[in-house]
Amino acid sequence: MADIPFTVDVEPETSGHAKTGEDTAPAGVPGSDAPASRSSAPQAQGEQVWTVSQLSRRIRQTIEEALPAVAVDGEVSNFKAAASGHLYFNLKDRDAQIRCVMFRNAAQSLRFEVEDGLQVIVRGKIAVYEPRGEYQIQVALLEPKGAGSLSLAFEQLKRRLEAEGLFAEAAKKPLPFLPRRIGIVTSPQGAAVRDMLQVLERRFPSMPVLIHPTAVQGENAAREIAEAIAALNRIAHDGEIDLIIVGRGGGSVEDLWAFNEEVVARAIFASHVPIISAVGHEVDFTIADFVADLRAPTPSAAAELAVPNRADLRATVDDLRQRLFRRIEDDAAWRVEQWRSLRARLDSPEGMIRQSVQRVDDLGERLRQSLEHHRDTAQHRHSGARELLLGYRPDRLVPLHRREARRLERRLGPALRRHVVHRRDRFASIMELLDSLSPLTVMRRGYSVAHNEQGSLIRSVDQVAPGDALDLKLHDGRIGAKIDRVEKGRP
Repeated sequence: MADIPFTVDVEPETSGHAKTGEDTAPAGVPGSDAPASRSSAPQAQGEQVWTVSQLSRRIRQTIEEALPAVAVDGEVSNFKAAASGHLYFNLKDRDAQIRCVMFRNAAQSLRFEVEDGLQVIVRGKIAVYEPRGEYQIQVALLEPKGAGSLSLAFEQLKRRLEAEGLFAEAAKKPLPFLPRRIGIVTSPQGAAVRDMLQVLERRFPSMPVLIHPTAVQGENAAREIAEAIAALNRIAHDGEIDLIIVGRGGGSVEDLWAFNEEVVARAIFASHVPIISAVGHEVDFTIADFVADLRAPTPSAAAELAVPNRADLRATVDDLRQRLFRRIEDDAAWRVEQWRSLRARLDSPEGMIRQSVQRVDDLGERLRQSLEHHRDTAQHRHSGARELLLGYRPDRLVPLHRREARRLERRLGPALRRHVVHRRDRFASIMELLDSLSPLTVMRRGYSVAHNEQGSLIRSVDQVAPGDALDLKLHDGRIGAKIDRVEKGRP
């Protein structure tokens, strides 16, 4: 928690009229609780010198006498709850802040949680914490600004439990259709328990009920309600209780506050037995209503929701019994009619045997005919296959193939000779054509091919100059030559 600096500029009293008393005695005067100052600085005549403790005590007395009680409006900041139970925070507005402390005995009366950013009104007195020279408010009462403390505490707890999932629909347990035994957590002296018992007796006489008496308002009511829910859950392990009603009659917000306590909400959520919350009147909403598996607007309504009306159940059972009997009678009549119809259609055993014998004869004749048909078909296929196989006998096929081979052999000789003559004539004509196109044939007529010293073919006079050596290729050899002159003519 940040410290708030506190500085005081005090004008020394020069009038010489020093106040008497322990808190105003100058240093070194008998009765003073501080030693005399030994400062070597010169001291004006009549000047009063204070010790730090004296000055702090004087400031504390002055402030506490001037402001014995204050009520301050501001915003909480730098809040801290100490392990000792004391609360420390700053109270600030737009331009200033002041330190506050709320001791444990006063903090225990808070119904809501103090947090940073909360607009509050604090009531207490101004005090000075002498070891640090700080002034602060010792808070006796703390209430939220605008909303009441109970309303704020309700909303804070509701938001926190909802964030934890205690109100989720998925966590709610279904109520039994007809409970074997109902547990009730309420005050045995209140009108609510009498109303619930009267409704239960009217709707379902002799329904077993176990009442767990508990306080429903006061300082220890929340703890007793939570313990009662846990106790009924332990009994329910033996199958004796499968529904619990928790509630009370109407009252003020303070009267119903036990059902807004966190311990009750968590006991309801932890219950494995379904719970109906029935607190106050229809307009009253408590935290228990949000956590419970079902909320009833009043205790009487909770009893109405807990059990069905036995008279209605009897009427329903009677109606179902009559409908069942009528259905059985109709079904029996239909089956008798079916039996009569089948009996009328059923022949005597001798007639059925004769029909069966005749059917066997018919089937036997059809089987014989089918066998004969398959036999004839198989014989026909066998004859055809035999004739086909005889046509492929080797002793018949070999002479035929030999005659064909001799005939082809006689045709092969002349055909080969004709083919060779044709290929020879074709080769001769191609050779004549190739010889006519050969460069050697052209060179025999007096032409030659010239190359320079690098072996490149000379195609133009621009490629040579006088004095260059040439290599002339003729059809029957080569000649080395040297250029004496170069004349360029028309192309």
